[in-house]
Amino acid sequence: MSLPATHKYKTISSPGTGDFRDRGSKFLAFAWPVATISDVKVHLAGLKKEHPKAVHHCYAYRLGHTGVNFRANDDGEPSGSAGKPILGQIDSQGLTNVLVVVVRYFGGTLLGIPGLINAYRTATLAALDPLSVTEKNVEIGYHLSFDYPVMGEVLYQLKQNHCTITAQEQGLFCQVTAGIPVQNLEHTVARLGEIKNLTLEKVAQDA
Repeated sequence: MSLPATHKYKTISSPGTGDFRDRGSKFLAFAWPVATISDVKVHLAGLKKEHPKAVHHCYAYRLGHTGVNFRANDDGEPSGSAGKPILGQIDSQGLTNVLVVVVRYFGGTLLGIPGLINAYRTATLAALDPLSVTEKNVEIGYHLSFDYPVMGEVLYQLKQNHCTITAQEQGLFCQVTAGIPVQNLEHTVARLGEIKNLTLEKVAQDA
């Protein structure tokens, strides 16, 4: 699945949880808004520490405003029985920048592939369904470096052009990392480029 090329995308506004039980097996689902593969790795590592006795930590994610960066992982379950149903629920709501992990505790009875598909799909839906969906601007990340006296001018331009500040360091020499909406990109970069001694560097995408 790829999302239409627009200036906005849909994602969840907060984390969520859900669960499903079938013949003794417990399926605990955890959903997060994520921006990078690094975010995915952090959440996966945290869940594996929280649930070390679980037999499977299956997951799926879709990243980026076009949705072309995705993965579905069965983590030892039969191929296509876990990751794909999880991803299917993310896609059915038209979401991106979303990770869902379903942790399974085995109950002693084999569920079969249809049973597993239903379990992972239902647990994922239980986590996603109650969550608020938010529409966000597609942004391009930039690092800004500049002298402290022009801080006010920089922040004014970022605010006026609806940019998202993700990191900020102040001193005699300042640095800001910000996401610039694509619909305002040319205008915003031109305005920032007029500020004395300011340098702009595009943020490399997380791989």
